[in-house]
Amino acid sequence: MRVRRCLGVGTLTLLLCAAGLPGGTAVAAAGTAAPTVPTAPTPLAAPSASAIPSTPSAPSAQHPPGSKPLARFFDNTAISDDSRPGAADFDGAGRSLSAQDLAAAGWTRGSVLTIDGTRLGWPRSAAGSPDNVVADRQAVTVTGRGNGLTFLVAGTGVGNGPDGGSDADGGSDASVSGTRTGSGMAVSGTGTVRYRDGSSSRYELTAPDWRSGPLSTKAVALPHINGEGGQTTETARLYAVTVPLRAGREVTSVVLPADPGPAGDLHVFAVSVRVNERGRTGSWAASTAGYRAVGPWQDRTLRLVVHTGAGGPRARIRLANTFAAAPVDIGAASVAVQDSGAAAQAAPVPLTFGRGHTGTRIPAGAEAFSDPVDFTVPAGTTLLVSIHLPGTVTAAPVHQKATQLSYVSAPGSGDRTGDRGGTAYPETMSFWPFLTGVDVEGGPGSVVALGDSITDGVKSTSGANRRWPDVLARRFQAQSRLPRYGVINHGISANRIVTDRYQGDGVSKDTGGVSAQHRLERDVLAQPAARTVIVFEGINDVRWGTAAGKVIDGLRAIARRAHERGLRVVAATIAPCEGYPDCTPAVEARRQAVNAFIRAHGGVFDAVLDFDAVLRDPQRPQRMLPVYDSGDHLHPGDAGLKALGDSVDLRALVPPERNS
Repeated sequence: MRVRRCLGVGTLTLLLCAAGLPGGTAVAAAGTAAPTVPTAPTPLAAPSASAIPSTPSAPSAQHPPGSKPLARFFDNTAISDDSRPGAADFDGAGRSLSAQDLAAAGWTRGSVLTIDGTRLGWPRSAAGSPDNVVADRQAVTVTGRGNGLTFLVAGTGVGNGPDGGSDADGGSDASVSGTRTGSGMAVSGTGTVRYRDGSSSRYELTAPDWRSGPLSTKAVALPHINGEGGQTTETARLYAVTVPLRAGREVTSVVLPADPGPAGDLHVFAVSVRVNERGRTGSWAASTAGYRAVGPWQDRTLRLVVHTGAGGPRARIRLANTFAAAPVDIGAASVAVQDSGAAAQAAPVPLTFGRGHTGTRIPAGAEAFSDPVDFTVPAGTTLLVSIHLPGTVTAAPVHQKATQLSYVSAPGSGDRTGDRGGTAYPETMSFWPFLTGVDVEGGPGSVVALGDSITDGVKSTSGANRRWPDVLARRFQAQSRLPRYGVINHGISANRIVTDRYQGDGVSKDTGGVSAQHRLERDVLAQPAARTVIVFEGINDVRWGTAAGKVIDGLRAIARRAHERGLRVVAATIAPCEGYPDCTPAVEARRQAVNAFIRAHGGVFDAVLDFDAVLRDPQRPQRMLPVYDSGDHLHPGDAGLKALGDSVDLRALVPPERNS
């Protein structure tokens, strides 16, 4: 039942406006017991999606005979114009999203938003008109084949006020009903996906509260909330949540979860299949680690230097506006093989977006893929990806620890993406803004390295591409017995499994990223043709006091979610760090406890890499072997990173059916 605001409610009378009853009948309760309803709110810090074992199809109320497009079910109005702030009622208390704030974020009526690799259509409804559906077993027409089904959602709950902030322990993937947490209420429900072959699968969908959910997992945050009394300065959130699909099946419709009861509603604005990316391989990637002040850059061109793993005959790039509050305009882009510095070996090849457009606008929280272009990407080579920013950019999503110099054209120099020479690029920078991926056509897929500063290559030689994933990528390309996987690096310096460093919203100097659990969808599960994930994290958790049990729970959750999407999951033990100032005996005890779990894991992982054993000093195993130590006793140097990359049995990263 949907709880809605009803005017003229007396002191002893509670009116529940049930839109599902004929004519929108109001049900009155005056001194009588309320009907029993399921408990709705769930105290979760993050949007959650999980698979439930598949069930055979059978004619029932759970499988309605017909389905309709989502917009045909819209029965709730979430968006109001600032001039009429009381014209919408998203949460049953007269509050709503600001149409002007959405437009300022680039979320305009009818726009297509690409989030976590899924193209989602934002409602075309005018402000003050129905623009979302309150989930209650509606059968929605959705078609396509893919590895996930993405919902654009938010939860609302009666009386849920903001209590601010990100979850202190990084959230959970399990539904726990009935209480509030420091990160607000969430609304959960179970729905059904129906496939063309007549089979079906169930899914669990969790939507955090639009006013108090975590910022670290939001798709977009807006600065105001509208109400009958006007506009208030308070952060509103919307979330993109992806649930697993059965491999190889074509989706025909989706049955939304049932109405969870009067204490909360699960609102759906859009839903779409994330299409399979078979036939592409990730060649290079970097995670968005934060949103920091830059420049300002005005009418300038960035020339970003990146090193490929796998090669291929056609290429595309991925640009992301993650964590941003405003859209960014891309005027033009190009790709070339580097000669030296900012100079290219040949004239850069222009890139286009959206089927032939020279530029694109990327809304806040969204991403953009360029059209595939006829450009041969050699394996193990350095590329120049140039991006013209025609407007003024004062903040950008960045990968901070590039361990590589890139270049910026002079102020006001305009579009220099076509320049072969490097003279137009007098300035340098040591981070990567906006660019998060280079994909090539063909190939067998990719291995994703999910990690922290050791994976990120901190303390390796700048510009030399000596991170351990670089070593691993070269080994895959140099052999022919196994698939020549690409290896894409999603390490973030200072990152943790359990807790967020960067809180997920606003300009910040902290570029340690949101937690591995909170970025798993974006950085691993949404990567094109990802086959295997290597999880090598945990040292920052145990150094900062997180209990070993919570780190283990986080590793279990990552493995479960990756397995649900069909990925092979390989875990690496945590490296020693005695000698680093905060690596105390208590830290060592927590590290050993986590490593004991990883080694004995009991089937949680498909394979284990004992990176601890590779790096440790046999005479003093709590310390790194001096020849591998960069000098700070926490990060390996070039020799240690090479030892890690060389120690990996490539067969451990390949599914058994392809391992022959």
